[in-house]
Amino acid sequence: MPEPDNEVDVWQIRPCELYKEEYNDCTSIKARFHQYFVHGETIDCTQWKRDYDNCIRWKNDNNSKAMKELLDSEKDRRLKRLEGHFKNNVWAKRTEPPEDWNKPLPERFVKEYENTYLYHRAKEMAENDGRKEIENRTLCVIS
Repeated sequence: MPEPDNEVDVWQIRPCELYKEEYNDCTSIKARFHQYFVHGETIDCTQWKRDYDNCIRWKNDNNSKAMKELLDSEKDRRLKRLEGHFKNNVWAKRTEPPEDWNKPLPERFVKEYENTYLYHRAKEMAENDGRKEIENRTLCVIS
């Protein structure tokens, strides 16, 4: 596998704190009980710890090997999560959208929409071009 290009692959790496949170969550008593209930045994959480350690090494020391291991772990995690999608042989996957994907809604949906707050709000904003809304807007700040 070629060396990952920072500009292309780095977006896949989560903030390091998230790996630590995932590890702590995975090893919590509540999670262990849930794992035992669902799988009949507790699952191995060491990959989260390994990912956290690699993330820290990459962030602090700019360690390219740690970054590569972390990216490989993320790719494996994504493939495992999408395994059911890729192995699905029940539904035929589309190559393009249906011809009539943007046809108008049926009349009953249009009539139902006319009685919604969203419709009236959008109409009101369109009438005053949204300018009045910005001038009279108040911002709520919680400190």
